[in-house]
Amino acid sequence: MRHLLKKEKNYSYIEVGEGKPIIVLHGLLGGLSNFDAVLHHFGNKGYKVIIPELPIYSMSLLKTNVRSFAKYLHEFITYKELDDVILLGNSLGGHIGLYHTKLYPDKIKALVITGSSGLYESAMGSGYTKRRDYEVIKKKAQDVFYDPKVATKAIVDEVYDTVNDRNKLIKTLAIAKSAIRHNMAKDLPNMDLPVCIIWGKNDIVTPPEVADEFHQLLPDSDLYWIDKCGHAAMMEHPDKFNSILAEWFEKRDL
Repeated sequence: MRHLLKKEKNYSYIEVGEGKPIIVLHGLLGGLSNFDAVLHHFGNKGYKVIIPELPIYSMSLLKTNVRSFAKYLHEFITYKELDDVILLGNSLGGHIGLYHTKLYPDKIKALVITGSSGLYESAMGSGYTKRRDYEVIKKKAQDVFYDPKVATKAIVDEVYDTVNDRNKLIKTLAIAKSAIRHNMAKDLPNMDLPVCIIWGKNDIVTPPEVADEFHQLLPDSDLYWIDKCGHAAMMEHPDKFNSILAEWFEKRDL
């Protein structure tokens, strides 16, 4: 089921359900549809699930960085008049959620990160020297998952089109450099809110030791593993991901 993309002011977003707010943050090459299972599950269970389109490719090059995206998220939360927000981010989205919480902690109640950048970036912006070779890009997209079949033709096509758009490629490289600059290692010990870390045991983009480091540095975190799973757990094992998250919400009274 496809949900209507709302367009208000400078924002485009999907919103489903009523109740406690969950804002979902997509990754660098990830679409809003990557979180369909999260949207459907929690949007019917007492949560308002909101997935904004992050301005990854629409900001000026000077503003194409983690800090600017965190500021954009703050402005969106203010616009929506939300409080006690749960942020859920995958890959770059997790990094934006973490950095936002560093800068604007007041309205954030909890964090959920999966395959998040912020401590280790596995050449997020590299590997595009052969970007016109469809098979090379297909392999790169498949490597995100444990099961390469999850990388459908639609997903591969979207990645191929993105990296062959010169403007988007330049911004992809800028974001990769920004992610390295905005390393969170020194900030994480100061974040005392509840954090749920859900990680694929077979993630080669942000390997398992990255999850261990997040868990060690974050003072109030819980770490959960999903076997036979790569970088996007909510796509590859949606039922397991939702089950872990629902149990964590109950455990933490969220």
